[in-house]
Amino acid sequence: MNYRQTLEYLYSRLPVFQRIGAAAYKPDLNNTLALLEACGNPHIGLRSVHIAGTNGKGSTSHMLSSIFQEAGYKVGLYTSPHLKDFRERIRINGKMISRNAVVDFVKNNRAAIEKISPSFFEVTVALAFDYFKQQKTDIAIIETGLGGRLDSTNVILPELSVITNISFDHVQFLGNTIEKIAFEKAGIIKNQIPVVIGEFNKESAAVFQAVAKAKHTTIHFASKLRLKKKYPCQLKGEYQIHNIKTVICSIQILQHKNWKILEQHIRRGIAKVVDNTGLRGRWETIALRPKIICDIGHNAAGIKVVTSQLKKEKYKQLHMVIGAVNDKDISSMLKSLPKNAQYYFCKAAIPRALPETELMNLAKSFKLNGKAYPTVKRALNAAKKNASSTDLIFVGGSAFVVAEAL
Repeated sequence: MNYRQTLEYLYSRLPVFQRIGAAAYKPDLNNTLALLEACGNPHIGLRSVHIAGTNGKGSTSHMLSSIFQEAGYKVGLYTSPHLKDFRERIRINGKMISRNAVVDFVKNNRAAIEKISPSFFEVTVALAFDYFKQQKTDIAIIETGLGGRLDSTNVILPELSVITNISFDHVQFLGNTIEKIAFEKAGIIKNQIPVVIGEFNKESAAVFQAVAKAKHTTIHFASKLRLKKKYPCQLKGEYQIHNIKTVICSIQILQHKNWKILEQHIRRGIAKVVDNTGLRGRWETIALRPKIICDIGHNAAGIKVVTSQLKKEKYKQLHMVIGAVNDKDISSMLKSLPKNAQYYFCKAAIPRALPETELMNLAKSFKLNGKAYPTVKRALNAAKKNASSTDLIFVGGSAFVVAEAL
């Protein structure tokens, strides 16, 4: 099989959560462990940092990778989902895994894949660990896909666990209270391995403290950190200050574990995170006159942050290109969106996407007015046609909408 055929094999044969949702979710680690064993258990001995959280884990993962790169380490980075290219999920020092490495892994492990019938995500996790072991990374930054306790990545013994924040998302799998969601994320906390918590509230903090105590480990609340200086960042969302605190708190602990990271590495790593890692879709300006901004915020908490930052932008008229997936709490997202905008409701090209007319009709009850378009491209083109050079176009609501706009 060539690379294109290999990807088709993975997408067509294996259940893909990003595309079909719940049907692809495996609520245990059995398949992951079986597949890893067939691959020679590449996760054992892999030095890593494990990152979970409702929002911000992608930015946090990429910043940590960038800082380690600046310090001269060979850094593996595993994140999901990808925006444009499957290989974005697996990088070393910012460079995507080669097409040949993807083909070889599937070819060498095809018998095990067909015997075990893992999900798409379980295969990508095994591929990442195998690649990082082969390439002899010094450290691997591993982002969870969904939750923590039962996430396929939760087979590693990391140097540090990080939980960025907790809010409502994937409630059908993780639970419908902050405490239940926090418990699932806290599943990445390991015996005597320190844990950093980014943002927290009373309910989530109590869960994290109880789990940390049971695991005989130390817990560090990054939001209590008082930064003595500013850290310029290539990621322009104001919300990145929370992620930066989480990153710096994490680095401080890793420094105590004898990782040779200096202040200049931290500063450069944060300032050059996009250049070093290729991260996209976080309050990213993709055009000017009219200005077009993309952000992958895709749940109530993420949309609130987006709306807050939109208020600080200067424009004559606001145009919102919005799509969503069908398993989110859409109403909670819609009620936070600005009402003084022209809306272009659209549907990303995945089975999980909410039909654009359904989204438009739901939005009307929140006094969000606009038209429905069957594709992201048509919605964005309509917004561009209607916008003057001093207007602002925002594209978001889902990572899959942003992916098609980039």
